[in-house]
Amino acid sequence: MRVFVTGASGWIGSAVVPELIGAGHQVTGLARSDASAAALAAAGAQVHRGTLDDLDSLRDAAAASDGVIHLAFKHDIAFSGGFQDAADADRRAVETFGEALAGSDRPFLIASGTLGLAPGRVGTERDGHGPDTAVAAMGGGPQTRHATAELVLSLASRGVRSSVVRLPPTNHGDGDNGFMAALVGIARDKGVAGYIGDGSNRWPAVHRLDSAHLFRLALERAPAGSTLHAVADEGVPIRAVAEVIGRHLDLPVVSIAPGDAAAHFAWLGAFIGADSPASSTLTRELLGWQPTQPVLIDDLDKGHYFHHP
Repeated sequence: MRVFVTGASGWIGSAVVPELIGAGHQVTGLARSDASAAALAAAGAQVHRGTLDDLDSLRDAAAASDGVIHLAFKHDIAFSGGFQDAADADRRAVETFGEALAGSDRPFLIASGTLGLAPGRVGTERDGHGPDTAVAAMGGGPQTRHATAELVLSLASRGVRSSVVRLPPTNHGDGDNGFMAALVGIARDKGVAGYIGDGSNRWPAVHRLDSAHLFRLALERAPAGSTLHAVADEGVPIRAVAEVIGRHLDLPVVSIAPGDAAAHFAWLGAFIGADSPASSTLTRELLGWQPTQPVLIDDLDKGHYFHHP
């Protein structure tokens, strides 16, 4: 297939692109900078210069492709106080792709998330689709992204082989600068490896190479309207994560009171206490996906998260 990938030089995209090329697909990646363009060219992909705001350009790229994988999101704007603006830009890009692919039966995949899907119990691919998810598209912070994912699934009725791949809060691996790297940095800064309460709250996880493999399988054969979970670890207790961090940094492992979460963990304080395990049983049955990379605790124990201060 000729596949157009946004976010192709990002953390997930830079694993998806070689996964696709290795399987014989031709990849064109969206690049908004010279550095991204160089990385894509080095990976063997074609380069399409532009941004998520260039809707005409996105429409043309999608129309010229056999499928689209949309991974880009304006994280820089979102994390600097403009989450709604970033979510709205994402919505417009998805609408543009939907229009370009309507009636073609070509695949269209986007990345979504599992965090908060079913607090306190194991979330499945069937969760998150009820009437309570019918929120206003343009005005609801995180709900906007959820509504955008539901829009993608609805494109199945318009002749698009659409799928939503929900990713856990940590897609780990060597080079990760996400939640796990942030926890390591906070532990170094505070002099303790912390967790909230008794630390029994669980986070799902997946190695980014395993999630990249799922994106390829979904592109090739996921049925229209599929919700998929790229989950290897159903739920890792955050205390277990803190214990690995403490051992590698030779720091005490301590409980942080919920009321002190924001002060201790900064922006991570809003997430670190969440109990949000998730299952991928239905995804594995549907596509035969089987994670083969190290699970989170084993990956942390390899030490690469601790090599650089």
